Amino acid sequence: MSAQHLEVLDNTLQKTHQWIDAIALDSYTDRHTAYQSLRAVLQTLRDRLPAQEAAHFSAQLPLLIRGIFYEGYRPSEVPITLSREEFLERIRQKIVSGRSLDPLALTRQVFTTIDGFLCEGELEKILEVLPSDFSDLLPRRGVPAI
Repeated sequence: MSAQHLEVLDNTLQKTHQWIDAIALDSYTDRHTAYQSLRAVLQTLRDRLPAQEAAHFSAQLPLLIRGIFYEGYRPSEVPITLSREEFLERIRQKIVSGRSLDPLALTRQVFTTIDGFLCEGELEKILEVLPSDFSDLLPRRGVPAI
């Protein structure tokens, strides 16, 4: 295996740690809960999106995070119609924690973190295919998460 291949793996691992660390820091939680939050939000979003939109969005993600996004994916079963409340409830159920967590706040924080690492406008493209009541889940540039 060439050094370039190892560099690719090192790079994606470093980026994944940066994303998890940012979520943990900004949501005042531990790294394990931050990872679970990232995984829960990405996979719930993936299942809510049409397959083509999910593929476009995932292409913007670091390699390892893209793997998390696609873990357990069944494209023949999407998009799953979820109300905003059902979306947040699915996220809450996927985050196993010993403490009470606010899925709305964690979802907003995960999206804020993702937005900070992706090219401008990528999350706005996702918003276009989601119902209008999902709009407050995604950050607006320059507006901090709650």
